[in-house]
Amino acid sequence: MQKDTPAQHAVHEERMRLALEQMPSDEDVATMAARFKAISEPSRLKILLALSCGELCVEHITAAVEGNQSAVSHQLKTLKDNKIVKARRNGKQIMYSVADGHIMAMIAVAKEHLDCNE
Repeated sequence: MQKDTPAQHAVHEERMRLALEQMPSDEDVATMAARFKAISEPSRLKILLALSCGELCVEHITAAVEGNQSAVSHQLKTLKDNKIVKARRNGKQIMYSVADGHIMAMIAVAKEHLDCNE
């Protein structure tokens, strides 16, 4: 194993110091991990892709993702619990929309990256 030169060691020490300064709290890291986990499940990702077109009720989300209403409702609850989607009542219907545009920006980048590698 090659040993760092004094200059390399100093650079690595500085990078480590910066990493420590910029590291979110353990609680914030856990929240970020939970949100990544929530959007990484394919049916939840499809729901978010459907909602990227705008607010929808469960019936229309179910049709857009070609799922069943019970499963879609369950997945929406997970997304809502993770503050990724929000819900509002419109008469007897519950309307769902994306609560965090940053999540959709990440999904758009992932989709763009996928399109570039075909």
